[in-house]
Amino acid sequence: MATRYDPFREMDRWLANTVRQTPPAPGMPLDLYREGEAFVAKVDLPGVDPSTIDIDVEDRTLTIRAERRQDEAENVQWLTHERPTGTFARQLALGHGLALDRIEAGYADGVLTLTIPVAEEAKPRKIQVAHTGTSTPVRTEEAATA
Repeated sequence: MATRYDPFREMDRWLANTVRQTPPAPGMPLDLYREGEAFVAKVDLPGVDPSTIDIDVEDRTLTIRAERRQDEAENVQWLTHERPTGTFARQLALGHGLALDRIEAGYADGVLTLTIPVAEEAKPRKIQVAHTGTSTPVRTEEAATA
């Protein structure tokens, strides 16, 4: 049984060794899954102004930055202030075989969704066997002695 190529193998290893053993970045919890021929990352960014979201890829490292500003209300006496504010960043180490030039990003209802397609050259493909149309008879010992 052949194993299917998984370009996120390095990412899975990194997530298992790094992200899952440490708490997620404040204000940036992440879900990651494969859907067909693409990987999807969903990052919770509630209260973030979409214009502050910055995403870049360099040397197979995807970096997400976003800013949640503090409410600037006058005459406010805070009783509880638990929602983190400031600039947040999260990095993902991407494996080979991904179409880094075709990553798509969307932001809706406080969730940033990244779609990272598998590169065409990394997709499994079938190779057809050409049949020449000529057959060579197989000689058996019975036919040779007759």
